[in-house]
Amino acid sequence: MREFVDAIELFNDMVKGLARGIVRCDSPLEEIVLKTGSADFAYVDDRRDAKEKYGFDFWERIKSHCGSDREFKNFLNERRINKKILYSKSEQFPDFIFRTRKYRAGLTRGSILELKDSAGGSIASFNSTLPSKYKSLEEIDIINGNKLVSNITSTIDDKLYQNSDYYTFQRRNFYLIRTYRKNSKKVKISIVDGSFFETVPKEHLIYQMFLNVFKSHLDKKRIELPKNLSDQIENLLSHITDQSIIAASQSIEKASLRPRLRIMAEVHPEGNPHSSDYPEIEDRSINLVIQETADKRKADEFIKNKMPMIKTALVNHRRNGKHLVFSFLLDSAGPGAGN
Repeated sequence: MREFVDAIELFNDMVKGLARGIVRCDSPLEEIVLKTGSADFAYVDDRRDAKEKYGFDFWERIKSHCGSDREFKNFLNERRINKKILYSKSEQFPDFIFRTRKYRAGLTRGSILELKDSAGGSIASFNSTLPSKYKSLEEIDIINGNKLVSNITSTIDDKLYQNSDYYTFQRRNFYLIRTYRKNSKKVKISIVDGSFFETVPKEHLIYQMFLNVFKSHLDKKRIELPKNLSDQIENLLSHITDQSIIAASQSIEKASLRPRLRIMAEVHPEGNPHSSDYPEIEDRSINLVIQETADKRKADEFIKNKMPMIKTALVNHRRNGKHLVFSFLLDSAGPGAGN
C-alpha cells in the first residue's frame, strides 16, 4: 500500500477541502491540489501562480531552513538553481511530484501527479508523454529535453538525491482528471492510478504504433511486400520501444534542424473511468481509483479509518482487470462544494 499513500492522502485532503468549502468542484485543479493538499511537494510546475494566486510558496521550506536571504541565495548557487525559475511556469512534465521518502535501504513514495481538465465527458489528450504506471526522473528529463524537473526535485528532496537509485527510482504515476468541469450536475473528479491507462506495456504500444504507420503507408501506396520481408520489418520495428530515445532530439547529417518526436495520446472510452462503462463512478463525485493489489485490504481499512463516509466499489476494467474505487458524493458535503 505504501506506493499509494501520496494519492490516498491527497484524496483525503481534497474531500475535506470540498466539504469545508475551502475550494469548490469548479475551482481550478491546481487550486484544489494546493489549497487542500498537505503541500508536501518536491516539484510544482507553475510556481508563479502557486504563489500569486493560491498563496503557496514552493520554496518556503528551503527559505526557513536557510534562515536568511543570503544563505538561501548561496544554497541556490550551490545547487545551480537559476533565480529566474524560482517563481515561473516551467511548462514541463509533470505538474507535481511528491517528496520522496527513505524506506529501509531504498526509496518510496515520490509519486507523480498530472492534471487533466475537460469541459466534456472525454479526458483531455496527453500531449507530452504516454500515461503509464511508473516513471523515473531519468525518463522525465529525457522526455522534457532538459534536467530542470530533476534539478528542482532533488533540491527539495535534499540528501536523498545522493542515493544511487534516486534518478532511476520508479515513481507511481497518478492523474487528477475532471470531466464536465462547468456542469454542476455531471462533474466528476478522480485521482486515477496510471495502471488504468497503461493496459498494455508502453513498449508494446510504441512499437505497434510505428508498425501501424508503416502498414498504412504500404496500403496508401498499394505496396505489397513478401511475407518473409514483412515479418523481418515487423521484427525490426519491435525493437523501437524506448520513449525516452524517441523523445530525444536527433542529430542528422547535414541537417540544420534537430527533429524530435513528442508522442500524444487520446484515451479510449473503455480507459476512461468517467465513461458510462463505469457506472460505479457517479456524477458529482470525487474518487480515488487504484489498481487492486495484494494490499487491497490494507488500503481499504486505511481509507475507511480516515474517512468512514467513503463508498468503496470494485470495478472491472474492460481492458486491465479489477480496480478499487473510493468515492465521496459531493452532495453529501453540503453547499460549500457546489458550483
